[in-house]
Amino acid sequence: MTTEEIDERKRKRMLSNRESARRSRMKKQQHLDDMMSQISQFKEENDGILNQVNLISTKCSTLDAENSAMRSRVMELTERLKFLNTTLKQVEEKSGMAMDIPEIPDTILKPWPFTCSVQPLLRSAYMFQC
Repeated sequence: MTTEEIDERKRKRMLSNRESARRSRMKKQQHLDDMMSQISQFKEENDGILNQVNLISTKCSTLDAENSAMRSRVMELTERLKFLNTTLKQVEEKSGMAMDIPEIPDTILKPWPFTCSVQPLLRSAYMFQC
C-alpha cells in the first residue's frame, strides 16, 4: 500500500468517526430532550394529583367537622331521650299505667367510629413534589 492509499484510508476513517460522533451527539441530545419533556409532563401530572389530594383533604376535613358536630348532636339528643325515658318510667311506676317505652338502639349509643385521616394523604402528596 502506498502512502496515498494509507492517507486516504485515514481520511475516510476520520470522516466516518466524525459522522459517528455527530450522530451520537444528536442521539444523546434527542434523548435529553425526551427526558426533559417527560420531566415537564410528570411535573404537570404531579401538580394535578397534588391539587386533587388537597381538594379531597379539604373536603375530608369539612366532613370530619360536620361529623363531629352531628355526633355531638346525637349525644345531646341521646341524653335527652334517656332523660325522657327515665321520666316516663317514673310516671309509669307512680301511675300504674302501662306505657310503651322504646329502648334506645345500640347504633345510637355506640356510633360507627370513622375519622378522616388527612395527615397520611398530605405526607404522600408532598413526597412527590419536585
